[in-house]
Amino acid sequence: MRRVSVFVGVTAAVLVAGPLVQPAAAYPPAPPGEAVTREHLADLTVASDGSMDGYDRDLFPHWEPRDGTCDTRDTVLLRDGANVTVDEYCEPTGGSWYSVYDAQWVSDDSQVHIDHVVPLAEAWRTGARYWTESRRETFANDLDTQQLIAVSASSNLSKSDAGPEEWQPENTGYHCMYARSWINVKYVYDLTVTTAETAALEDMLATC
Repeated sequence: MRRVSVFVGVTAAVLVAGPLVQPAAAYPPAPPGEAVTREHLADLTVASDGSMDGYDRDLFPHWEPRDGTCDTRDTVLLRDGANVTVDEYCEPTGGSWYSVYDAQWVSDDSQVHIDHVVPLAEAWRTGARYWTESRRETFANDLDTQQLIAVSASSNLSKSDAGPEEWQPENTGYHCMYARSWINVKYVYDLTVTTAETAALEDMLATC
């Protein structure tokens, strides 16, 4: 089993009296390049999806506290947004977010979702049902890989818990990065892939 890096720190805003302005610092860390990604895809175990019996999102504790009053969701909103302002509770009061899934700018944070690139249900049926709750919590709050990204609510709802054989970003220019991100998360957490999923990922890698 590959070792999962445990998040040990994140550059977070220091809350002061009044709103804090935070320009976009970064998107998720860059995944490995195409060549390494192809090697990692070949290393993944190909298997049929497992059962969804017993699945519950609460088995993946998410949005854990981070810095001050910020939780994981707040931290991603600060990281991925432009000119984000927050109140003393780390709730956004302004800013905008570029949703790479559909190439749209969103200025209302209520219309921004934090996507688990590899959905929690997808992880469950490809290996996470055997994990400890601690490992599932790490997965659900992972800022060290590409697992979390701020996107439009509409694109996230469209995706739901689908794999790339069923759903791909409307923005075809993001297909290479999406495939590299998906594969890296599955590789880091030693999750399985199906034959159809592998074919879809290979098609997206062909756009790199």
